Amino acid sequence: MADTPIDDMDRQLIDMLSRDARISNRKIALALNVTEGTVRGRIKRLQQDGLLSFTAITSFDLGTANKLAFVGVQADIGSLRQIADTIATIPEVTSVLITMGRFNILAICLFDELADLHAVASDQILALAGVHHVETSVAVKTVKYNSRIVRITDRQQPNGAD
Repeated sequence: MADTPIDDMDRQLIDMLSRDARISNRKIALALNVTEGTVRGRIKRLQQDGLLSFTAITSFDLGTANKLAFVGVQADIGSLRQIADTIATIPEVTSVLITMGRFNILAICLFDELADLHAVASDQILALAGVHHVETSVAVKTVKYNSRIVRITDRQQPNGAD
């Protein structure tokens, strides 16, 4: 990602697109009191700098694996990044976060059956060298999920590893 600073107009443009990515450049230009060419150019620059990306956000119900689980992992501090990178390669794992607190890694998983979650947590993650404890939590009801907080990831790295 580039070190290019973004200004107030960029922020307004990003905010408008985050509410409705299908909004036309013409409507954005009218709202921001600039030309369509300015909007087009800024969108292109933001995309090239890795600050803006367009994607479809799908419902959990559309996927084959539609149950959400969190796997808290206690791992050796010295091997933390390597362990997190290894966990990130597991297909059922959608996100891996290095955290502070009770666990130093949190893996977010999508799965079909509890047996699938058990296989990931116990047979794959707990089996890794340097992992001392794994604890799972299964989401039973989603009260709020804000898809606007999705992070843009480096296309070169799988699962957003950086």
